[in-house]
Amino acid sequence: MNTVGPVIRRRNDVAGGALIGYLPVGFPTFDESVEAAVSIVENGVDIIELGLPYSDPVMDGPVIQAATQQALANGFRLADGFEAVRRITERVDAPVLIMTYWNPVVQYGVDRFADDLAAAGGAGLITPDLIPDEAAEWIAASERTGLDRVFLAAPTSSDARIRQAVDSSRGFVYAVSTMGITGARSDVDRAARTLVERLTAADAPASCVGVGISTAAQVAEVLEYAEGAIVGSALVNALATGGVAAVGELAAELARGTRAE
Repeated sequence: MNTVGPVIRRRNDVAGGALIGYLPVGFPTFDESVEAAVSIVENGVDIIELGLPYSDPVMDGPVIQAATQQALANGFRLADGFEAVRRITERVDAPVLIMTYWNPVVQYGVDRFADDLAAAGGAGLITPDLIPDEAAEWIAASERTGLDRVFLAAPTSSDARIRQAVDSSRGFVYAVSTMGITGARSDVDRAARTLVERLTAADAPASCVGVGISTAAQVAEVLEYAEGAIVGSALVNALATGGVAAVGELAAELARGTRAE
């Protein structure tokens, strides 16, 4: 199993930090989503965040919502997520985290989901709507299978919530740089820097900043204070408008931001 912690540490040793790229399974087609994921790794992305389409994506911005709704319309099934992980990890060495709302995991069966993800070669889960004090079943399943578990922290998180996220996460804590839904923005929220400082003070395994990052300059800015930068909407938009070639080109450009000066 290829987990994210060693990759993040290595990229912070040899470069500015880690670049994490989000893409949804099944968009614009299943095969193209696999090719896009492979392409972004071949062009400099260190860790893949593979989104499972969901019918009520309340935390996603319009670009990602449109992509996941198209994937659902194309007939996406949960089993497709495991198949995508399997195909991607057969071709590239980058860890693949699944990003999913919690309800599909519960419906599938938490232990069954963990077993199938591990069997497919997945690294673990990012669970944006699951808080640690309601995650006992997932924590137990991930301990048993060795999967990473990534919880979220926000600028408004209390010290107690920060502590819970740090203590419960394995791999990194996902630092949400702005409140609200995801989407590329012209400026990365300055609150992210303070949030990462709080996570570091709480001994987070690593802090990776997401929501609103869309340029190499923003990647470099985030990596001045965090161990990783997460890009989602910008990559999905490139895939939507220019296909696999365009998303690979954007990944290569974003990767410039990880190069230590």
